[in-house]
Amino acid sequence: MKGYTDIEIIECLRNRESYVVRYLQERYFPMIRLMITQLGGSSEDAKDIFQEGLMIMLEKIDDNKFFLTCKFKTFLYSVCENLWKSVIEKRQAAANYFLRRVEEEDRKDITEIMDNSLCKEIFYSAFETLDPLGQKILRLYWEEMSPREIAETLGYTYGYIRKKKCAAQAELVAKVRKHPDYKKIIDMEIETNKVACQDVKH
Repeated sequence: MKGYTDIEIIECLRNRESYVVRYLQERYFPMIRLMITQLGGSSEDAKDIFQEGLMIMLEKIDDNKFFLTCKFKTFLYSVCENLWKSVIEKRQAAANYFLRRVEEEDRKDITEIMDNSLCKEIFYSAFETLDPLGQKILRLYWEEMSPREIAETLGYTYGYIRKKKCAAQAELVAKVRKHPDYKKIIDMEIETNKVACQDVKH
């Protein structure tokens, strides 16, 4: 594989030379994939982040005032790492929000329990069993993209995306409720409430 200097890479990207994108994919994607998988992501997550990272770099490079102050490899890694950390924060917020919605629907007062790591594990284990398109739609929805924006991004009709989102969300709710550990948490909370009520009576 032919190598390129950082200056050559930047000039090729400015000129939208597709071969340098393939070069970057072969040379640097494994590094980004390793970083993301070590931080709890998947290979699909790594592909999305890598592509988004390249898009951000293209925008910066198109600015005539842009000047690379470190190695291209370091810059790309930093951009992708920041993108992934932002995704993690949004997913954690979405998980907490989603689990509280399940809690409200079940009318169980387990607000404090919902913030612990076990409940996040329940959420993610259920989420990962959804089909890939359902996962992608929900992720984009939790990142505050509208159904219309999601439809344009993924290349589907607006009506299909709305229908698919509702179906995926309903499936996720059902799987969370059926998770054996979630049932244990609910049962434990019910028992705790019973004991508390008995203590009040005595």
